This record gives sequence, C-alpha cells and structure tokens, in this order.
Amino acid sequence: MKADVLKKLKDDLTLPVIVAPMFIVSKTEMVLASMRAGVIGTFPTLNARTNEELEQWFEHITQTVEEENKAAEGRKLAPWGVNLIVHHTNPRYEEDLASIKKYKVPLVITSLGKPVKEVEVVHEYGGAVFSDVISIKHAKKAIEAGVDGLILVCNGAGGHGGTLNPFAFVAEIREFFDGVIILSGTISNGQEIAAAQMLGADFAYMGTRFIATDEANAAEGYKDMLIQSTAHDILYTDALSGVRANYLIPSIERAGYDPNHLEKTGEIKVVHSENEKSKAWKDIWSAGQGVGSIKDVKPIAELVGTLREEYAEAIKKMNEQSAILVK
Repeated sequence: MKADVLKKLKDDLTLPVIVAPMFIVSKTEMVLASMRAGVIGTFPTLNARTNEELEQWFEHITQTVEEENKAAEGRKLAPWGVNLIVHHTNPRYEEDLASIKKYKVPLVITSLGKPVKEVEVVHEYGGAVFSDVISIKHAKKAIEAGVDGLILVCNGAGGHGGTLNPFAFVAEIREFFDGVIILSGTISNGQEIAAAQMLGADFAYMGTRFIATDEANAAEGYKDMLIQSTAHDILYTDALSGVRANYLIPSIERAGYDPNHLEKTGEIKVVHSENEKSKAWKDIWSAGQGVGSIKDVKPIAELVGTLREEYAEAIKKMNEQSAILVK
C-alpha cells in the first residue's frame, strides 16, 4: 500500500516536498508553480469563496495538467491536492467533498476530525488521503479511518502546530504505522528536507518558506515581515482560532493586540471565505519557527532549485560521513 501511494506521488517529483495548504496564501497560481517546479502543490478548499469557484479552480488545474503533460517531452507536472476541513463548523463540507470526488483530486489532506467518510470517497476513485495530526492519539484515530499517510505537525510548525519534538513523534509513530509519513515543523531548507528523511519521514511539509515567493497570494507586508522575523517573533496560542497555532508577534501587535494578554474564546473558528472578516487570519499572520531562514522573496521555481542544491549537498555530506564511519 505505501509503495503504491509513494509511486503515484513521487514519480514526477524533483524533491520529496509537499507545499502545505495555507489559508488565503495558496491559490491555483501557487499550486501550478509548485507542480511545475517538481513539488506537490496544495490549497485549502475554503480558499475559493464558493463551491462554484472551487470547481472552476479544479477545472483550471486539471485542464492545465492535461495540456502541459501532453506537451511535455520529459518530466510531467508533480501531483496536486487540497485540504478539506472535516470539522462540523465547515458549512461547505458536503459539497466540497462531492467536488473532490467529481474531479478525482489526487491527494486530499484532512484536518480537524477523523476522516472516515473522506477515506471511503477518495479511495473509491484511487486517490490518497493524508491526515494532519499533532499527537499519538490523533494519529491512531486517523489510522483507524484508513488514511494512507500522516502529516506529523510538530513543535514550531506554522499555523496549527503541535508540541511534540520530531525525533520523538516520528519514532513513536513508526512503531505501529508503516504508511506514508510527512514531517511538518520548521523545515525551511534542503538540509532539513534530508534530515526529515533520515528520521524516517517520506516527505517534508513546507509552508512558511513558500509564503515568501512571488506566486504566493500574501500581502507584501506579510512577506516583508517573514524576512525581518526570527524564531523569537513567534507566539504559540489558541486565543485567536480556538486551536493552538503559531503566529507572528509583530502582526498581532500591529492589529492592536497585546500578545501577552490575549483573550481566549475556547471556540474553534473556521473561516469560510477569503472575504470573511476575521482578525485571526486576515490581519494576524501565521508562521513557523523556521522563519529565521527566510532572507528574500523569489519565484517558486528558483526557490525549489535552491532547495534541490541544498538537499543534494546534504545527502552528499551524509554519504561521505557514513563512508568514514564504515572505514
């Protein structure tokens, strides 16, 4: 099962990377640029204002893939996927899932719930389901549902991050799960992609680093703040969305809040459209602790090229060190 899933997703990759689906930030331009560069591109279904618009996005991506793959002489476009929130507060859940089935989206990433129905629907047409998890408990529930892969959201991840160290999380999950593992949390360069594989992960999950790209649908102020920030500027709190997440402190302060005295609502807030007014997502920006590695804004193709060089150099050094130890 794992081998089949990996073959489907990795055949046309240049790096074992999934560009994480980010609210507002990830749109079709970013997804297609990622795919052309050889990494998996994704976006949240709720980034489309309506289900009708979502189907337009699906149509655009599927047509582009068909046309460009037909014209390609060598490597085809990398796969793509969407993030579906399965929490009861998502009012578009049913119609978005129906659209996913209609367009046979290759990869579906579920969050905020046990993906029993999603696995059934996606497996029926031959797609793969990965589930966001932040704990062993959540991981076991997702495995019970029959997911193909687990996205281990570790300490320091942008957005809804977990608290576990990746060394501990990957090792414990591998004791009872032989499916696909995707590691998330502070991964910002090629060396860290290689390190994720050394720990036992199959893919690296990268979000924050890709916000600082030309194709990302993020405000220039957001991109500038990423360049100017370090890990010290990240705050982990559940006060803004009801789920613990990492945010840029400067954006919290700019929105008029005191980061040391945030009022907790205790409710999970799911933003239903990009136009919806929500301080937690539109005015306050999320980022992972790896933000200190971001020094500039560049096209996705150039960024992936840099990551490939760093990754190759890291693999080379590991092989050289292994050879020395064997001697």
